Amino acid sequence: MNIYVAISATIALALSIFSFPLLNNFYLLKLTPATTTTTTTNLEADLVVTNGVIFTGDDSLLFADSMAIKNGRIVSVGNYSAVQQLAADGTNVLNLQGKVVVPGFIDSHVHFIPGGLQMARVKLRGVSHKDEFVRRVKEAVKNSKKGSWILGGGWNNDLWGGDLPMASWIDDITPHNPVWLSRMDGHMGLANSVALQLVGITNLSEDPNGGTIMKTSSGEPTGLLIDAAMKLILPWIPEVSVDERREALLRASNLALSRGVTTVVDFGRYYPGESVQLSWEDFADVYQWASYSEKMKIRVCLFFPLETWSSLADLINKTGHVLSDWVYLGGVKAFADGSLGSNSALFHEPYADEPHNYGLQVMELESLLSMTMASDKSGLQVAIHAIGDRANDLVLDMYKSVVVTTGKRDQRFRIEHAQHLASGTAARFGDQGIVASMQPQHLLDDADSARKKLGVDRAERESYLFQSLLANNALLALGSDWPVADINPLFAIRTAMKRIPPGWDNAWIPSERISFTDALIAHTLSAARACFLENDVGSLSPGKIADFVILSTFSWEDFAAEVSASIEATYVSGVQAYP
Repeated sequence: MNIYVAISATIALALSIFSFPLLNNFYLLKLTPATTTTTTTNLEADLVVTNGVIFTGDDSLLFADSMAIKNGRIVSVGNYSAVQQLAADGTNVLNLQGKVVVPGFIDSHVHFIPGGLQMARVKLRGVSHKDEFVRRVKEAVKNSKKGSWILGGGWNNDLWGGDLPMASWIDDITPHNPVWLSRMDGHMGLANSVALQLVGITNLSEDPNGGTIMKTSSGEPTGLLIDAAMKLILPWIPEVSVDERREALLRASNLALSRGVTTVVDFGRYYPGESVQLSWEDFADVYQWASYSEKMKIRVCLFFPLETWSSLADLINKTGHVLSDWVYLGGVKAFADGSLGSNSALFHEPYADEPHNYGLQVMELESLLSMTMASDKSGLQVAIHAIGDRANDLVLDMYKSVVVTTGKRDQRFRIEHAQHLASGTAARFGDQGIVASMQPQHLLDDADSARKKLGVDRAERESYLFQSLLANNALLALGSDWPVADINPLFAIRTAMKRIPPGWDNAWIPSERISFTDALIAHTLSAARACFLENDVGSLSPGKIADFVILSTFSWEDFAAEVSASIEATYVSGVQAYP
């Protein structure tokens, strides 16, 4: 029998009394009537959740065993003897039978619809051999019509030794189909020769500003396009239909819920080389449709391309930031550099494996500063992608200049990724009040490659400085960058704690490991603060939306030590959304 079936309040009270021995005595000592918090006592709760170890994330009452929910929001948190006063004949009661509950996870950086689309395309994530790469493309060809585009991605050349793929790998098996396969980081992609010929890329083609057309020693295109060079091919790929994008949203939402994610910060289909209008098309065709037709399953905070800041400012002036309980208008995003895997992240020193390459500055600094200034004056939150140490310093310098001009207030400027920081840069995040939006799973992919590309000493001085950022009072928000990495907060939290890459016995830069609590907060309350949503989500506090996750474990200590649990159920607005 499913333990989540609602039972009457009377039966639940008896179960709760007899089941209390399941709880750890340490937490029972905390749960006295005096520590119960509530918004009002003149309510009949829709749902009472009881007999569990509920981590609220709220410092005023960090643990509870029960909470009451009305109209999708929490009205009381504490022990059952107090919370049950809000139960009536019509109240459903959920007996946790001692299991652990945490706030719904917030993924601070996703590309949600691209992730949903990728779920139905050629999947190359995790491929560790050239033969398997080719085999998966060959399988896709079998199911494709002649002349149609074959799309996919997620490949990581570091998994098969570092050699970059070439069009010649797949030309023989794709003679009648153009192919585009993006690298896992979205900053590089592989086109076959049919696609190169279709769009007119030849040995005479020149690199666009902010991008690179990879060529052989004889000057022939290899099929690889980096950052802004991708704009040479992306406009040729047929637009994804509205129905496909709507289906992608639903697929992505179901996956997120299965991982305990109830809110995502979505940076959309905005990559170097992509049209800035794609995010707006998805907003109109997908998110507004889903919100109005009650198809939304999780909450989204949307960021739009910086170049379109005036459109977002106009929209927010008309509607406000909150379009519904599901859709929030967050801010704008831009790119300062590329990625480490594509050797296009911008560094102060050259790459160890390419002594003349310092990386790419994707957007001109003057233009970036001008649009950031205008966005800030309009009250928009600004998020800028920066991976290399020089890119991070440039963005921090720019944010400082903006504040000098527009004035200091609660801007919560964000840097997305913040992967490599020069000496002293972590302190600047705290001093300037900058959000460090980071993705722990990327360090698993980067540990070996960073040592090769940057040299061991530099890589270990400046890579993924989680603890240094927290020690300097920076606001750390964790996410996945899905579909670049898997959307899996429990795994991300464990990675931030352990920092042990695949095949390693020990932690990479152990001094930068963070505690379980810090990692959990960075995926919940701090993630909410990072996008101005802390009044609605991020903790299980009275007045907030009742988004929570039930875990498979009965022991908080075991969970905190090893993150040894799975998602048993996900509730959104107090309603079970998974399974």
